[in-house]
Amino acid sequence: MTESSSSFFDLSNKVALITGGSRGIGEAIAHAYAQHGAKVVVASRKIDNVKPVADAINAAGGHAIAIACHTGDRAQIKAMIARTVTEFGGLDIVVNNAATNPHFGSLLSATDEQWDKTFQVNVKGYFAVIQEAAPYFIKQGHGKIINMASVAGISPGQMMGIYSASKAAVIMMTKSLAQELATQGIQVNAIAPGVIETKFSTALWSNAHLTATVKRKAGRIGQPDDLVGTALFLASSASDYVTGTVIIVDGGLEVGGSF
Repeated sequence: MTESSSSFFDLSNKVALITGGSRGIGEAIAHAYAQHGAKVVVASRKIDNVKPVADAINAAGGHAIAIACHTGDRAQIKAMIARTVTEFGGLDIVVNNAATNPHFGSLLSATDEQWDKTFQVNVKGYFAVIQEAAPYFIKQGHGKIINMASVAGISPGQMMGIYSASKAAVIMMTKSLAQELATQGIQVNAIAPGVIETKFSTALWSNAHLTATVKRKAGRIGQPDDLVGTALFLASSASDYVTGTVIIVDGGLEVGGSF
């Protein structure tokens, strides 16, 4: 039976796990999911950073717990998934949003350690979360996986060579997993933000030249709330026949070429 449009974005009785949920994009998505009925797990490396987000959701009448988890550590990921299922009784939605970018400069100046750290968190960390969540999704016959990519994974960001390469890998991993899981009722999609005003991207939006370029192409610098609608669509039944896609949310920045 066709679902009414009014219930497309209803996340009631769903459990959503969001990594990198202590601020910025992850925090905005966590609040939106809770407002639409989901039980939310917000995770970040330090509990002191992410607990206020869960507290704010609960104070507003939602249901949330905070978990400390370094997504570069497989053991911590296993524990996070296990606690999510134990406390909320299941898992339906995963948003891979945690990220790092320890190198900003010429790609030829990058060290092995910077390559390793970036890919450990931005790519292998995403995969590890998915691999640990997948058995639950497969058993129940449904699941939503949303990977936070970047327009830098499509057109390389200047002085962001390693980060761009990691986000390109996230995009291809998204497509590969979507292909593998399509017949299991599991959708795997990615969001590719442009320049969004968060603490993580301070080096970008605080750069006067880059800001002027973004405003010339996109009109303004993006805000975390600009990602909420897309994240809600990809988490809800409205996207049940959408998988393996990358939705660019950048105000038109990518249309104008590399930033």
